[in-house]
Amino acid sequence: MNESLRQVVHLVFGLGIAGFVHLFDRNLVLSALVLTLFAGFILSDAIARGYTIPVVSRVIAGLERRDAVPGKGALFFALGALFCLVFFGKEIAFIGLVVLSLLDSVTTLAGARFGRTRIYNHKSLEGTLAGIAVTAIVLCLLVPPPIALTTAAATALAELVSPVDDNLVIPVVACLVLVLLL
Repeated sequence: MNESLRQVVHLVFGLGIAGFVHLFDRNLVLSALVLTLFAGFILSDAIARGYTIPVVSRVIAGLERRDAVPGKGALFFALGALFCLVFFGKEIAFIGLVVLSLLDSVTTLAGARFGRTRIYNHKSLEGTLAGIAVTAIVLCLLVPPPIALTTAAATALAELVSPVDDNLVIPVVACLVLVLLL
């Protein structure tokens, strides 16, 4: 598994899902996410049981971390997206997914490349600060700068300390912060 490739795929597909949420009708997006989760759980279970599924098995083998449930990251991303879309407005959910895509990918990529100072949960200060900076800069295109920085910092802190998968935590924290500040 190539972690850099995994994070680039996370970023590209995550922003694609965020764009889908932004561009299409809420009900269509909800239906697509539920269908994706249902199909994803079926495929994950089949692969975990030893079945080989053309294309899917190779993609998962190349992108999934060792000893992880097949497709766990993608399933949790879709579940986090679904939760945000159900419990927050469409525009807030869109921004929450942008935060998830950027923050998670940038912190991992920058931390792997430049991380020297471990601060918590094997995560680096350098990766965390890079994630906050990039996320805040991009969010300034969508919300006022103080809200962008607060959202980026709060979600980075949540990612740093949460024992739960960050694909579930980051978008929810981002949406909660945005609802409180907007």
